Amino acid sequence: MADYQAPIKDMNYLLYDVFKNDQLWTSLPNLADHVDRDTSEAILSECAKIAEQVIAPLSREGDEVGVSFNNGNVTTAPGYQAAFKTYAEGGWTALGGDVNYGGMGMPKVITSLHEEMLCSADISFSLYPGLTAGAGLSLAKHASEEIKQRYLTRMYSGEWSATMCLTESHAGTDLGMIRTKAIPQEDGSYKITGNKIFITAGEHDLTENIIHLVLAKLPDAPAGPKGISLFVVPKFLVNDDETIGAANHVSCGSIEHKMGIHASATCVMNFDDAKGYLVGELNKGLACMFTMMNFERIGVGIQGLGAGERSYQNALEYAKDRVQSRSLSGVKSPEKAADSIMVHGDVRRMLLNMKALNEGSRALSLYIAMQLDIATYGEGDAQTKAEKLTALMTPLAKAFFTDLGLENAVGGQQVFGGHGFIREWGQEQLVRDVRIAQIYEGTNGIQAMDLLARKIAGSKGEFMQVFIDDAKAFINEMTAENMQEFITPLKEAVDDLEKTTSNILTAASSNIEELGSSANDFLHVFGYTAMALVWAKMAEVSLAKIKEDEAFHQSKLLTARYYFAKLLPRRLSLMAAINAGAEPLFNIPDDLF
Repeated sequence: MADYQAPIKDMNYLLYDVFKNDQLWTSLPNLADHVDRDTSEAILSECAKIAEQVIAPLSREGDEVGVSFNNGNVTTAPGYQAAFKTYAEGGWTALGGDVNYGGMGMPKVITSLHEEMLCSADISFSLYPGLTAGAGLSLAKHASEEIKQRYLTRMYSGEWSATMCLTESHAGTDLGMIRTKAIPQEDGSYKITGNKIFITAGEHDLTENIIHLVLAKLPDAPAGPKGISLFVVPKFLVNDDETIGAANHVSCGSIEHKMGIHASATCVMNFDDAKGYLVGELNKGLACMFTMMNFERIGVGIQGLGAGERSYQNALEYAKDRVQSRSLSGVKSPEKAADSIMVHGDVRRMLLNMKALNEGSRALSLYIAMQLDIATYGEGDAQTKAEKLTALMTPLAKAFFTDLGLENAVGGQQVFGGHGFIREWGQEQLVRDVRIAQIYEGTNGIQAMDLLARKIAGSKGEFMQVFIDDAKAFINEMTAENMQEFITPLKEAVDDLEKTTSNILTAASSNIEELGSSANDFLHVFGYTAMALVWAKMAEVSLAKIKEDEAFHQSKLLTARYYFAKLLPRRLSLMAAINAGAEPLFNIPDDLF
């Protein structure tokens, strides 16, 4: 496997040349005083070092050894404790945290690039700090000041970590069915009793305390999702002087034996009259937890990008070294027994698919992250617009990037041929590790339904119109002749997206099943169109700057042309499937399957 090299140059190109974040930050008062270009470049440079030199070397052994379980205790893979200590001491656990409680307060565009590097280095390792960051976001937004002071500061320092405890054996997507109970106590706390499954980082040996965010219901709570409350349940209680106290009644019953992410502890957690503390209002816990869940959904999408980038780097190095057969157009390396497999059209197809989809995903992830930053720190009409775009594009980020992540991991494996199926090369690990990303934090089918049914149909098309208007504004600005090879197909794709959205909403008004039958295909039509927008933005910049760094910008332009010629047309077959409607799915009786 190739040594991981963080794509810092591409990241800075996107941050400053394409999306001009340094200008954006100065316009957002709550960011301007603690982030600028020099600071962010230094952060990304140092993050690259720890990802490349500290975390990436752990990935192979972590996969082979995994985590172990013994009488309720979990031991992490070799090297994880030392690496996490180095990571925490470097301040990385505080990167996106609230500045009022010891966080660095960096914008999402910076933390998303940080997350990508961690995921490329080792998805399993990234999950431990990733869950803590998401939990910190929920506590910062919804918890009482007492809870923030007691828990956030230690989470940001890396001394403590955190989890999200939602799923039960009978209640996955439908969280309104949970059975975990919360009984009020005279001191204002609650006794939490129940069992949760699939809890990432539920038990481990990396931090001295683990803070569980647990969904539960009071005995008299309303039925369904409206009766869910959120509680902080620490592994160890915290004394009034902030020291670690007695063990809470929280235990790990077992760990899951999984297809991938072997070095991530996925636990069954038991709560037996454990002491918990309410976060936010009673019966409003799902809204509080969604703050974390939406953060994690974007983060899971970035896991797909991270795996795809690592796959491309591995496959490219292998393809340049591997010699097999001769080029169809004549011998290219007469001094060798065969030509490099780089000469073969199908290998070039797989490599360029990975390159174009990775670089497009990175650009689109930053476009979405920028909306989240404006929604968080902006004001007025700009903030309202960004809030709608963030809501619209969060399910897209999770599902589209992880679908492409698996495609790119498998594509890299295919470049390796038989060696890609052998564990010692490391490529098959990427396929196994990234596979879960399409499943957890809401399966991709659920994300597609969230996009189409809740965000688009639920807003009567308003949220999608915000994106379409944004894309059309860019298209109308691009009058230069040298941009038309990108703008013409982009305009066609945006117009088709607008028409397809309208057609689905019209069809669904008489048959609601049209939403479910079209959702997955529609999400991908949207994804390829949104990616075309950011590729056109990159093309505009690289055309203007090609003399400054010809090799870099020429590569961008050639990859953009490949995307528009070979990948954007995928949307056409998806639109044909959408136009076929719901009948082919629902005409077949269940007993004829």
